[in-house]
Amino acid sequence: QVQLVESGGGLAQAGASLRLSCSASGFTFRDYDMAWFRQAPGKDRELVAAIAWGGGRTFYGDSVKGRAVISRDNAESMVHLQMRSLEPEDTAVYLCARGGTKPTHYTYTYYSRPENFGPWGQGTQVTVSS
Repeated sequence: QVQLVESGGGLAQAGASLRLSCSASGFTFRDYDMAWFRQAPGKDRELVAAIAWGGGRTFYGDSVKGRAVISRDNAESMVHLQMRSLEPEDTAVYLCARGGTKPTHYTYTYYSRPENFGPWGQGTQVTVSS
């Protein structure tokens, strides 16, 4: 059974840093693209960052570009999201998602579409206060 479990969310002050982690199981992790999306109340699901199966290609949403770094540890079947300079607008549920297998398209358009991902984790809440 494929499972994705997020951790690391919580309360943070504006300007602070935060590290989210996603633990994966039930599939050959190294062969799949992975991504972090976020969803705030009343808003569409939005790509935060994606990383290709090989780890050498990454993609970031405009809202977090320059403030976020996605990484993966294939030996541990984990993907991480390091964010800095947090803003109240970053408040959302952050979800870990599995993408496709190699070969991938390696385009932002492809990775920005939630329908290209699944299954999904339950999400972890990030709340940034000013």
